[in-house]
Amino acid sequence: MALWGGRFSSETDKELTEFSESVSYDKRLYKYDVLGSKTHVAMLAAQGIIPKETAEAIAVELDVIEKRIDAGDFELKAELEDIHMHIENALIEKLGDEGARVHSARSRNDQVALDIRLYLRDEITNIAEGVKEFQQALVDQADRNGDAILPGFTHLQHAQPVLFGHHLLAYVEMFARDIERLLDCRKRVNVMPLGSGALAGTTLPINREMVCESLKFERVTRNSMDAVADRDFAIELLSALSIFAMHVSRLSEDLILWCSQEFSFVELGDAFCTGSSLMPQKKNPDIAELSRGKTARVYGSLMSLLTLCKGLPLTYNRDMQEDKEPLFDAIDTVNKILRVYPPMVAGLEICRENMFSAASDPALMATDLAEELVKLGVPFRTAHHRVGSFVKWCRDNGKALDAATLDEMRETIPEATPEFLDLFSPESSVAKREVTGATGPKAVADQIAFWKEKLT
Repeated sequence: MALWGGRFSSETDKELTEFSESVSYDKRLYKYDVLGSKTHVAMLAAQGIIPKETAEAIAVELDVIEKRIDAGDFELKAELEDIHMHIENALIEKLGDEGARVHSARSRNDQVALDIRLYLRDEITNIAEGVKEFQQALVDQADRNGDAILPGFTHLQHAQPVLFGHHLLAYVEMFARDIERLLDCRKRVNVMPLGSGALAGTTLPINREMVCESLKFERVTRNSMDAVADRDFAIELLSALSIFAMHVSRLSEDLILWCSQEFSFVELGDAFCTGSSLMPQKKNPDIAELSRGKTARVYGSLMSLLTLCKGLPLTYNRDMQEDKEPLFDAIDTVNKILRVYPPMVAGLEICRENMFSAASDPALMATDLAEELVKLGVPFRTAHHRVGSFVKWCRDNGKALDAATLDEMRETIPEATPEFLDLFSPESSVAKREVTGATGPKAVADQIAFWKEKLT
């Protein structure tokens, strides 16, 4: 008979047992369940709710159980439903009625809420550190090859020359905001729910603040119904992970394009690519493609949890058992990305000549012409129109912008001076963009120096 089976007169149907079990995936919470239970019984003993000797015996046996699970010497049974019941059942088998005291003043509702928060607290910290390592790989690559010039794109069309380092550092900035979101989310995860009971608290004289302090939470939850009923902290985490995955997907798209023969800007290390089962010549950017694809998987986890919670009345409903698989899957997916992506970035080789050749189209310096007119006092919209007319004239006459003579330029840009003929160099274009945050060599060097110091 199940530990909750006192009011039942028959065994649970086998199909229901298989349908309702969660130990196959929530077993990863075992260390947090042991930690929470040890802290809980220490508080119960301090409050005189259970004998001190019982609390000590339970704590010792919990350590034994944890080591058994570590060693793979702990049988998991579907009829015991989840990891929490497995651990409690093992205590009772060893200590009898004294072991059964572990669940005093506690429901599985607040117990599970505690374990998830403990688990997510650690995972968020680990993921944030992983994202920081990702940033470091990008900064190191920008430091080595940041002076290479390539075309920046808008609408996937060549726009203006930029430094390769500037492009990579854009993702460093995105990942910095991802870390901020993760750590901000951690504040709302780091709230202690134990003591809320099933939904209404307990009549026993517990000390929630003692447990809170022992487990290093910021504070206790203020409402017992909210504590067991909501999973917004998990939804928030999935949202933050989805945004991070979206940023990785965009970087992946850049790398996939850059690796193509049409671009040939970068070369990925052989260790991070695969070949074709049919075409011997192929070298496929699998990590980038799979990361782009796995972003959809993380999004799916977020939508699953949002949909799961949207129609639930207060307080706990068994539907909420379904929060763990999408949550765990998203965390596992992000951790896999973080293991393979930074070393791939670190081993990236760039093709400077191809980048520079693509950035050397004089049309990419059209904005430089317009801004030179602004320096002469021409209103920008007028300057924009005149340069646009010049571009059209060059195309109509089959000439590159830098092949036009000064007289030909003056047909559409009457203010043009001889210096305008020297504005078609990508090096010069980049070098003039030294405002804070721009793509100029000094501005990019400042960005790199900032991130080197911050990441150290």
